[in-house]
Amino acid sequence: MKNIVTRKIKTILFFSVLISLFATMEVKAQVNVGLDHWFNNEISPKTGQPFHYLWSDTTLNGYSRFGAIFEKQGATISEIKKPTPQALAKLNIYIIVDPDTTSENPKPNYIEKDDANAIVKWVKKGGVLIFLANDAPNCEFTHLNQLAGNFGFYFNHVTMHPVTGKNYEMGAFTNLPNHPLFKGVNKIYLKEISTFKLWGNAKPVLAENGVVFMTEVQFGKGYVLAIGDPWIYNEYMDHERLPASFENRKAAENIVSLLMSKVPAKKK
Repeated sequence: MKNIVTRKIKTILFFSVLISLFATMEVKAQVNVGLDHWFNNEISPKTGQPFHYLWSDTTLNGYSRFGAIFEKQGATISEIKKPTPQALAKLNIYIIVDPDTTSENPKPNYIEKDDANAIVKWVKKGGVLIFLANDAPNCEFTHLNQLAGNFGFYFNHVTMHPVTGKNYEMGAFTNLPNHPLFKGVNKIYLKEISTFKLWGNAKPVLAENGVVFMTEVQFGKGYVLAIGDPWIYNEYMDHERLPASFENRKAAENIVSLLMSKVPAKKK
C-alpha cells in the first residue's frame, strides 16, 4: 500500500512539473508583417493603380521580392492602411517606407500625433518597426521625424552617396560592420540616402566617417531599425541593373531574419 501511494505521489509530481514547464515554454507564433500603404500611397499616372514599394508591385519599383523573402522564412505579409491600435495589434512587424511628399501625392496622409502615439505604444509592447525612408527631397521628413524622435533619432534632410548614371561603385559600401544585417555580405549598393542624428539609446548600424546611414534601438519590449532609403526594392535586389559583386539580396535576407528574430516569443 505504501509503495502504491509513493508511486502515485511521484506520478503527480512528474506531471505537475511537466505542466509547469509546458506553461512557461516560449514558442514562436506565426509572424505577421504589415507594409504601410497609408503614408506611402502613390498612384501611377500611367495606370491609375497604386504602386511604389508595395508587396503587390512586381515592377522594378515594387517590394514583391522583399515580401517573398518574408514568406520564404515563414511570415505572412499584408499591406495596411492607417495604423490604428486595432490594425497594429494584428502585426508583429511593421514597415514604414518613404512617406509621401506633395509632389508624389497631392493629398498625402501625414504621420499625425495619434498615429505616432499608437505606433510608439505598439513598439513598447513588443512590436518590431523598420523605417525605410528616402533622401531629400523624396521623403516627407517633418512628420516622419515626429515619430522617429520618440526612438532617439532624426532623419537628416540630405542626400548622400549620389550616383551618376551607371557608375554603380559610387553607391558601394564595402567597409561593413560585424552586425547580423551584414553576415556573409561583403558589398552592398545604397545610393542617394539620408543620414541620422542619434541620441539616447539609438546606436549606429552602418556609418562612414562619422556619418550614420543605419541605426537601431531597443525600445521597451520592441525593436526599431531605420535606414534612410527604400533600398531593397526590386530594382536593386538582384542583378538586372546591379553588377554581380553587389550582395543586396543577401542583405535583404539578413534583414528579414533579423526582424523576425526580434519578435518576442510568446508563452504557451
